[in-house]
Amino acid sequence: MSLLAAPELAPFQDEPKQMPAGAPGKCGVLEMSFARRGDRSVLTDLYRQAPLLVQQALYWDEHLPGLPCVYVITTSGCVLQGDRLDMSVTVGAGAMAHVTTQSATKIHQMDANFAAQSQELTLAEDAYLELLPGPVIPHRNSRFISHTQATVHESATLVFAEVLQSGRAHHGRGEMFEFDLYSSTVTASRPDGTPLFTEKLIAEPGRQPVRQAGVMGPFNVLANVIVLTPPSHTQAIYEQVVPGADPDAGCMSGASLLPNEAGLAYKVIGMEIEPVKVKVRDFWALVRHEVTGASTATARPWGSPL
Repeated sequence: MSLLAAPELAPFQDEPKQMPAGAPGKCGVLEMSFARRGDRSVLTDLYRQAPLLVQQALYWDEHLPGLPCVYVITTSGCVLQGDRLDMSVTVGAGAMAHVTTQSATKIHQMDANFAAQSQELTLAEDAYLELLPGPVIPHRNSRFISHTQATVHESATLVFAEVLQSGRAHHGRGEMFEFDLYSSTVTASRPDGTPLFTEKLIAEPGRQPVRQAGVMGPFNVLANVIVLTPPSHTQAIYEQVVPGADPDAGCMSGASLLPNEAGLAYKVIGMEIEPVKVKVRDFWALVRHEVTGASTATARPWGSPL
């Protein structure tokens, strides 16, 4: 089924008056390929089409000096109604990469249609990818759907995080959970097509209350981290995760094993964004150390996406 044919999009098929959905300037494309070259990995191929932009790979991680770090930029500032964003990342055999965003992804208020994002991730033998974008902040009446397809070799490792805020907490009277739709699907398979798992999250606060037990309750932020890695790493990581509540941080967190020995999922819910980001960073550090033996870079005092 096509991403744009998802049933939750049925109420939002009207065209924006300003510019049709997917028109030039609203159809962003970003294609990146990484390969191993000697003692470091490099960005070998890059294609970009506005409003998505990548300029170059940087090597700022002192713990993994051969790791190319790429910042994805949205030149329109926000994700707008009618935007169609398509990103693919390919990591070759033995290569590694870190992909993040310049800031949080803001989904602008909408009065027509919706915004859609498609991500295709391909990891070859012994590849390592950290895809850690900044939080998603859906504005009032926004509609956003995302689909991530990961094809991962049995020996490769993917660390993928999505962090969802409930809205702009300090905007006017506040807009907590006043977006129309947030839909996110993650699907994973092996290179031969063997399916591993599919996870789909749909939030429609106007139709289904989220302020209830078993959903978000009193919490305002959700983080979902997916780690696809060989079983030996999976078990070692899982045994080191301490689940439960952290009253001082206002968070709850825990990990669960994914089916088909694919890896594990780590989830955090919290009252504020910063404590949730700290939990995600701690888990990311745990995964990186287990898989690569390296530490993560210290969070910059002026702020970073994660």
